[in-house]
Amino acid sequence: MRIGANYLGNGLCEFMVWAPFLNKLSVDIIGPGKKRRPAVDLEQIEFGYWKGVANDSPPGSLYSLALDGALKRSDPASHFQPFGVNGPSELVDHEYPWDDALWRGLGLAEMIIYEIHAGAFTPEGTFEAIIPRLEELKDIGVNAIELMPVAQFPGDRNWGYDGVFPFSVQNSYGGPMGLKRLVNECHGRGIAVILDTVYNHLGPEGNYLHDFGPYFTDTYKTPWGRAMNFDGPYSDEVRNYFIENAIHWFRNYHIDALRLDAIHAIFDFSAIPFLKILKERVANFGRASGRDFYLIAESDLNDPKVLKDPGAGGYGLDAGWCDDFHHSVHALITGEREGYYADFGDTRHLVKSLREGFVYSGQYSGYRKKSFGSPSASIPGGRFIVFSQNHDQTGNRMMGERLSQLVSFDALKLACGIMLLSPYIPLLFMGEEYGEDAPFLYFTSHSGEGLIEAAAKGRLEEFREFKWRGTPPAPNSPETFLKSKINWGRRSSSGNKVLLEFHKALINLRKTTPALSNPDRGCLEASGDHERRIVFLKRWNGVSTVFCVFNVSSAANDISLQMPEGRWKKAFDSCALKWNGAGETMPSVVNMRADCRLSGFGFALYIKEVA
Repeated sequence: MRIGANYLGNGLCEFMVWAPFLNKLSVDIIGPGKKRRPAVDLEQIEFGYWKGVANDSPPGSLYSLALDGALKRSDPASHFQPFGVNGPSELVDHEYPWDDALWRGLGLAEMIIYEIHAGAFTPEGTFEAIIPRLEELKDIGVNAIELMPVAQFPGDRNWGYDGVFPFSVQNSYGGPMGLKRLVNECHGRGIAVILDTVYNHLGPEGNYLHDFGPYFTDTYKTPWGRAMNFDGPYSDEVRNYFIENAIHWFRNYHIDALRLDAIHAIFDFSAIPFLKILKERVANFGRASGRDFYLIAESDLNDPKVLKDPGAGGYGLDAGWCDDFHHSVHALITGEREGYYADFGDTRHLVKSLREGFVYSGQYSGYRKKSFGSPSASIPGGRFIVFSQNHDQTGNRMMGERLSQLVSFDALKLACGIMLLSPYIPLLFMGEEYGEDAPFLYFTSHSGEGLIEAAAKGRLEEFREFKWRGTPPAPNSPETFLKSKINWGRRSSSGNKVLLEFHKALINLRKTTPALSNPDRGCLEASGDHERRIVFLKRWNGVSTVFCVFNVSSAANDISLQMPEGRWKKAFDSCALKWNGAGETMPSVVNMRADCRLSGFGFALYIKEVA
């Protein structure tokens, strides 16, 4: 059931609203020139939907819904809120002069993803301002950008997870036209666009869905607000709301993939879960469109069922974020052991993540005080997304410190190398490629004192388990947001430029070396000298074979290399002077065996010569 206001052309607009308990529902329309139209009464049809068609209602007209002839509300499926969450909705014509008719997308395993917050990525904080930077991203090898949520949220600064109009594009970023132009420009450069969406809750300010129907349930609780009703009475239409939302982004904005935020907070004990149905509907839409559209899950459960094919009892989602990989790397190079890092800090964790994805696959977790996770070795490598930084792992620190503020330059390079030489899909957080040192803090622009205080208190509660000292910056302060904007000009300064070129060289190696671009973990061996904190990684694809050695210790280590038969030539050394390293000590060529020394937090990559 297609919902919301759908412009039909020639001034005609069809309205479809789900409100099963109302006795009357009408649309008040204000056309161009603030000319008010007679109210349009909607007719109640099956399953609690109301439907009607208005004439003389061109795009740009403002409208609101009158519930039982009294309460005025914006459309729950509004496509644009030009005056914010408490203003009227605007009719949108989704006709657009797209130039991407030949675009067929990218395979997930091909992607080098770059995560962007549209407001903090540029001084202007708009979609339009991102476009001039696309060529520089493409130059280092990025071929996919991931936008943090852009659904309308209160005010003009927010991470996006407090959105309350899931179909509406944030007005302060540039609205529908701005997003379409950005996607069109990305596709013209061979760059895919992933959009972060939130289906587990809505934000607290401007959230009026409860006035229309039982969108929410009190059966379950989320950390951020009332849980959505995915399995209770009337849940079919709540499911339809979010399924239509996913298709809306693919159909009207040509988005390539959706990241589904925190699906562990989508509570659903149905025999056929919402996520499985969502995947089926998206797959059907893709077949009809002649191209693939992807769903990427974020989950805190380490449950491979999310990614397993439906025939094997899974939901069939296309990929998932792998937090265990991040935690393994982060704990090793920072030495942090508080909070969830208490479960990590041994090279065995990193070796297992390289082999399987999840580190915790059923064993006891000291942090969680229970056995946790399920084995993921059967999930292909090309269905895991890994990172050494992202908005969560940076922004959920008390002071928003990036990795560049926590570890040495050599450790930064090591984290980059482990990620880009892994069999998984790599994700960079904006500014990571040149060592951005501006923090990424939690920021909001709520209007009510109660919400402002609650947001600040909630952040303090989240930090208790990490025992960080101090007071976090006030989320609602404009200064907190301004501090989080990246400093693009630093890309050209000396040390930052070296790190930028370092990323570029490794990404190029990944793309051009068949063994490194192969996500098949059946073509991978990982092992470690765990006392010395050395990790070995061998990968292959046909005759292409690589061997990597990582020193995950701050101290230099003597290593006895035991290489497979053949002649191995060094293709990359993070300790090289050109990368501001201590100097190369690893041999240029190895014939099966070599005794050598590797600097602290250094790594080297060897490629087997083909006779």
